[in-house]
Amino acid sequence: MSETPRTAGPVAPTARALAALRPLPADAVRLEPTGLLGGWQARNAAATLPHCVDRLDTAGNLANLRRLAGDAPGAFTGMWFADSDVHKTLEAAAWELGRAGTLSPRLSGFLADTAALLEKVQDPDGYLDSYYQGEHRDRQWTELHFSHELYCAGHLIQAAVAAARAPGGDPDVGPQLVAVARRFADLLVHRYGPDGTAAVCGHPEIETALVELYRLTGHAPYLQLAARFVELRGHGLIAPDKLGPRYYQDHEPVRTAGEVTGHVVRQVYLLAGVVDVAVETHDTELLAAAERLWDSALAGKTHLTGGQGSRHRDESFGDPYELPPDRAYAETCAAIGSFQWAWRLLLATGRARYADEMERLLLNGIAGSTGLEGTTFFYSNPLQLRTGHDGSHEDAPSQRLGWYSCACCPPNLARLLASLHAYLATGDETGLQLHLYATGTFGPVTVATRYPWDEEITITVREDHPAQWTLALRVPSWCAEARLTVNGEPQPATAEDGYLRLTRAWRGGDQVVLTLAMPPRLVFPHPRIDAVRGTAALTRGPLVYCLEHADVSRPGVEFEDLALDPDAPVEVAHREDAIAPVLLLAPVVTRPAGPGPLYRTGPQDGSPATPAGPVPAIPYFLWANRAAGPMRVWIPTAPRKV
Repeated sequence: MSETPRTAGPVAPTARALAALRPLPADAVRLEPTGLLGGWQARNAAATLPHCVDRLDTAGNLANLRRLAGDAPGAFTGMWFADSDVHKTLEAAAWELGRAGTLSPRLSGFLADTAALLEKVQDPDGYLDSYYQGEHRDRQWTELHFSHELYCAGHLIQAAVAAARAPGGDPDVGPQLVAVARRFADLLVHRYGPDGTAAVCGHPEIETALVELYRLTGHAPYLQLAARFVELRGHGLIAPDKLGPRYYQDHEPVRTAGEVTGHVVRQVYLLAGVVDVAVETHDTELLAAAERLWDSALAGKTHLTGGQGSRHRDESFGDPYELPPDRAYAETCAAIGSFQWAWRLLLATGRARYADEMERLLLNGIAGSTGLEGTTFFYSNPLQLRTGHDGSHEDAPSQRLGWYSCACCPPNLARLLASLHAYLATGDETGLQLHLYATGTFGPVTVATRYPWDEEITITVREDHPAQWTLALRVPSWCAEARLTVNGEPQPATAEDGYLRLTRAWRGGDQVVLTLAMPPRLVFPHPRIDAVRGTAALTRGPLVYCLEHADVSRPGVEFEDLALDPDAPVEVAHREDAIAPVLLLAPVVTRPAGPGPLYRTGPQDGSPATPAGPVPAIPYFLWANRAAGPMRVWIPTAPRKV
């Protein structure tokens, strides 16, 4: 029996769940491609998703499955968890095909053909993992600390849930994929359930997938297994290795852990599953643990862009305040996982701070990962690139690449963007809550805006939705001044718990205009962040800005010699012909370092500051779309004038 609506999005708490907010049905939201987010979704459909489908063929991911069916020669190729990229792309295709009835014979064919292939090569007992079904069959279930077997199963399940909720063209594909996923999930329940082996996967992901499969089917053992995996973590069940238990979040139970640690993607995926389990089991202690760990991440382990991960080694969180801009790892998948974790916390608690973080992540840490053409990507997302940086290796490239040896990020982006409309608003019998602003239709209203370029958001009640209900509008934490009108009449604009709430008998055509003042701001780092002490960053509204070489290149000016003049104003420039319609004009000076010893025993040479600006600063998410070269978010500040 289905527990959640067929038209639900990726996260659909049951009616019994401990949730403050409920997602709108996925078919109640439509983003218009004329807006920023709708444009990204359209680009994803036209470029990113087809690109991922192509690369699954050329990189060998699909061949790994075909060879099990006897339809491809050779040995396994790629990462041992290569199946997960197939599953994520399947999920993306399902959401895209189901989005407003999108028609794409190519995507429909990919979805149907791949579902049939998975069904064909699945073992009779339900096992499905091409790496361990081939020459490594004797190692099944013996190396869970790094095998990713449960991780791959989780992405398979999420693809099946997407196909069931947004089936698109072929009505047989959803049930077919769900049947494949359930056979594998039933095997997991048998093997690792209450009467089975006590074990956890080295890479969390299965937890949230099992909860969603429970929400789709109503089959309680899936929820119970997800809860068991959460409870078993932190008890030393993962085999000791050189990475250590903190890398796997197996050093301490979730309920008592005091800080986020280890591999960032694993940590945030685990905590997304923790929230899912907590709300479905009404476990307030477990939910409080997820919020406590959220506080830990935001207090000292998150970059200004929302990205997380300070160390290339182990792709991990660093110590508190260890946030180097040039060595920031800030993996794209980590930002996506953190966005998903924040969405679940927003649904569970209704607290605006989680929507604030979703916005910061989406418009900075996630958006910056994809090139303007939609077919190149960053795996890591630094906040600074030095002049002379060696970007020849994919671990730290100077520009985005079309694919990676570990290609987890592009299909992850594809599935997020294909389902993005499901993450922006919530609604219930009390009314509608708008959390992220974009041009489109959201249940009973339409929204028109150029946000985040423009301060104004216009909400119009649809003609077919006259009734009394409450419209809740988030006022972001960065906004110091909000203004509000209803049908042209000014209204009080005092936010309560981060939201303006308007309760009235609405009529079709009623219009609400929310204005969120967006003056440019200088942001200064906490004094304990040694790597950026003495610097400032430029922001406007939800966007982080940066200096990039293309706007600074001029004779006699070295990029690393630039500093902000703290006594001069930052101005806003509206330029429709530039890389972004809104730039910030940074008042900079240049203080040439000149030749000399690397280290000195006396004070540094006090080179005079020479005005070099104003210099255009561009939104961080648009960097590296021009020729390769240096960039920085955190800009040194020149001494103030006496």
